[in-house]
Amino acid sequence: MKKTLTTLSAALLTALVLTACGGGDSGGPPLVVDAEGVSTFNSTVLGTTLAALPSEILSPAEQATLAYMREEEKLAHDVYVHLATLWGASVKTFTNIATSEATHTEAVRQLLLRYQQPDPAASLGAGQFQNPTLQALYTQLVAAGAPSLVDALKVGAAIEEIDMVDIQAALVNVDNQDIRLVYENLLKGSRNHLRAFVKALLQQGITYVPQYMNPADYVVIVNTPIERN
Repeated sequence: MKKTLTTLSAALLTALVLTACGGGDSGGPPLVVDAEGVSTFNSTVLGTTLAALPSEILSPAEQATLAYMREEEKLAHDVYVHLATLWGASVKTFTNIATSEATHTEAVRQLLLRYQQPDPAASLGAGQFQNPTLQALYTQLVAAGAPSLVDALKVGAAIEEIDMVDIQAALVNVDNQDIRLVYENLLKGSRNHLRAFVKALLQQGITYVPQYMNPADYVVIVNTPIERN
């Protein structure tokens, strides 16, 4: 699923300027990052943060991207759960990040609820998607990750690349503060998860080569420490 790739700016690696999330009664940022870079939304903090932001008019572009991102984050979760059944005994990265991705797709679902938009993933089982492109991608990725642990870890890294490319492209047409807040935190999570998969590959003696994103941006990300705040 190669779209027209929007170059990921190195500016993405600076601290996220999310004033609504910083300290105070919100209890901290909505994304909690552990020592391995697994980045999970705190639903309580996210809810408090979103409630403090205005509910703005939803453009057609924003409506479309919310539906797509809901399923794309579900795809990451579903692929990682599947790969964990194959390789979870060898490496916990899939299980840990799958748990995190469940909170990512839920964060987008909360935006759909907030704007009274239909949820394309409602009542769909694991590996099922309304969007035909994502359905085909799921099939492709689970097959690609089946032959070996290294192949599976490469699939994980590729998913995080795809997520970053797509979220960054979506942000071009998003001005609603609440959507931008969630998407910027999703970007942060994807950068951290990419680092985790690249690290796991290095432990297998493999140097990952980016497949979707600008190689220079990739180098900056993997050579930058885990983002915690």
